[in-house]
Amino acid sequence: MLSETAERALAQWLGDPSIDDETKRELEQLSGDSKEIEDRFYRELEFGTGGLRGVIGAGSNRINRYTVGKATQGFARYIKEGHSGEGRPSVVIAHDSRHFSPEFALEAALVLAANGIVAKLFTALRPTPQLSFSVRHLQATGGIVITASHNPPEYNGYKVYNASGGQLVPDEAERVIQYIQDVTSLTEVKKLTQAEAEAEGLLVWLGDAEDEAFIETVASESINRDRIAAEYSKDFNIVFTPLHGTGNFPVTKVLERIGFNHLHIVPEQAEPDANFSTVKSPNPEEREAFTLAMKLGEEVNADILIGTDPDADRMGAVVKDKEGKYFVLSGNQSGAIMTHYLLGQLKERGQLPSNSAVVKTIVTSEMGAVIAKHYGAEVFNTLTGFKYIGEKMDAFESTGSHTYLFGYEESYGYLAGNYARDKDAVLAAMLICEAAAYYKSLGKTLYDVLQELYEQFGYFLENLQSRTLKGKDGVAQIQAIMTDWRTSVPQEIAGIKIQEVLDYSTGIDDLPKENVLKFILEDGSWFCLRPSGTEPKIKVYFAVQGKDNEDAHARIQRLVDVVMARVDG
Repeated sequence: MLSETAERALAQWLGDPSIDDETKRELEQLSGDSKEIEDRFYRELEFGTGGLRGVIGAGSNRINRYTVGKATQGFARYIKEGHSGEGRPSVVIAHDSRHFSPEFALEAALVLAANGIVAKLFTALRPTPQLSFSVRHLQATGGIVITASHNPPEYNGYKVYNASGGQLVPDEAERVIQYIQDVTSLTEVKKLTQAEAEAEGLLVWLGDAEDEAFIETVASESINRDRIAAEYSKDFNIVFTPLHGTGNFPVTKVLERIGFNHLHIVPEQAEPDANFSTVKSPNPEEREAFTLAMKLGEEVNADILIGTDPDADRMGAVVKDKEGKYFVLSGNQSGAIMTHYLLGQLKERGQLPSNSAVVKTIVTSEMGAVIAKHYGAEVFNTLTGFKYIGEKMDAFESTGSHTYLFGYEESYGYLAGNYARDKDAVLAAMLICEAAAYYKSLGKTLYDVLQELYEQFGYFLENLQSRTLKGKDGVAQIQAIMTDWRTSVPQEIAGIKIQEVLDYSTGIDDLPKENVLKFILEDGSWFCLRPSGTEPKIKVYFAVQGKDNEDAHARIQRLVDVVMARVDG
């Protein structure tokens, strides 16, 4: 049975003259399927702090040209409100390889143009970090990228950026959300035709010049660029998979630019494919995504395998262990290795600033933090989401208090340098390959380096458990899980006393309020519950520090078993 909310919203869409006949036919074909209609219309697709993300299709709780148009109408008001410069405000727009990404990008551009905002749109797919860079490089007022990152093929998304090139933080997002809510009818969404927008100079196309600026800027962050072509790359083989996304061109160009000349692209995954036909999920966090890369790696005797997600803001790496078996580096492990390499090289050369800063999130391992402190850098923690790392970078830049060197999340997002305000898999691919080549010149693999770091700094081990709970019922289930842990705090977990509970919804350490709970145990281990901001999931993060590898695995398994038994009810 349909709720009144869904029934009323469906009627509004069917009666709205601004909605095209094809969309109305799609909705009419759902007649009798009350469950599907309810899910499409029981609410409006939520614009969170990261923007929109949802299943593609007709309906208020789906992503389509109308929900994109409405969001852009609200964002246009935000852009005009905050623009104090001379001339027209401008917004850079990029998109990935997903279904309807080009169409949604153009829709956003034409809505902006109708609101007197210059839309600077890339002619074809581009990575998310290039969008962040281009907003800064072109001194734009904001940015939009159409992507659903590593979500399944039926999803797409819409993210917005401020003038510094960062995703909107909560106070900014709240204003945009209010402006979107003020658009009470789709007929209020303004829109020009493409011809009108181009004729009035309100639609500008971006291409080769911006590509070159981005490629060279990323390449300039290389630590050993002068030695790669001369020494390191001679017998160093890289296998790379862009997983059918945007990463092929920029990653290839950057690696070639700094001197790597034995680069092998997985041919079956080289071209953009909105269905991501060769993988279950286009997610470089998952071993399965590297199946074809591993096959090619064996054929060419690769030293490292790297993969990027569809919008090339996340990077995963795979190396071989002592037995010659493929070992998938976690985001925490890759981050620790890159922190060690970057800071170690700078210190060795006497180029490490005295006010160096490394930034990580509250659910990221402490291993990288311990390494950064070893080199004399100060470590800052932020909430989950690279927008908060970008916000911290802005603060450093405005005050001069610290020199930002590196920031990362456990979810495979990394950034070195100040050229962008979002995670960059292009930069990360370059940095991890460079580190691997450097250590190979010393007779070590990245697996060897990781073991050395464990020996020196401690056996840190992490685990992530996710539960997908879709639809209206799923939202309620996730809320119930968080309420349960918030109101019934256990005294101990897996025989270890709980020492501290951090409820970030109350506001902690001057961080924005967020629905996150972190439990710190007496032995220094911790676990954290966080509803995803981009997917219908609740995520539970775990971290321990053991006496050795075996002890760490035993500790984390006990912790996972007990906590997830309660989460799963």
